[in-house]
Amino acid sequence: MATDNRPLSPHLQVYRPQLTSMLSILHRLTGIALAAGTLLLVWWLISAATGPTAFDTVQSFIGSIFGRILLLGWSFAIFYHLSNGIRHLVWDAGKGFELGTVYASGWLVVAASVALTVISWISAYVVLGGAG
Repeated sequence: MATDNRPLSPHLQVYRPQLTSMLSILHRLTGIALAAGTLLLVWWLISAATGPTAFDTVQSFIGSIFGRILLLGWSFAIFYHLSNGIRHLVWDAGKGFELGTVYASGWLVVAASVALTVISWISAYVVLGGAG
């Protein structure tokens, strides 16, 4: 019986969280959130086709505090996934791999995602005339 003296592969507990790893994890999580949010959109569309009673039920859920938090998270996920996807397209073109550029573009993705989410929600409230 041979003894295996190879070192064990380090796991997440060994590494200090870095911006790049957190953005990668967030990209995956927002992808999952987009898929889940799409189910909410499908529910809304089906209820609109079903009739006023079903539509009112979904509208009251979406209009609740919990529903609005879900929509806020979904809109952030859309903007984050879009912004980070553009960043990856730049990388696919072979640009932006310098360490300083990687960190600057990472923070730009976070800032753009937050800014676009805030702008879209403020715009929606202005157009729709408040909480409704």
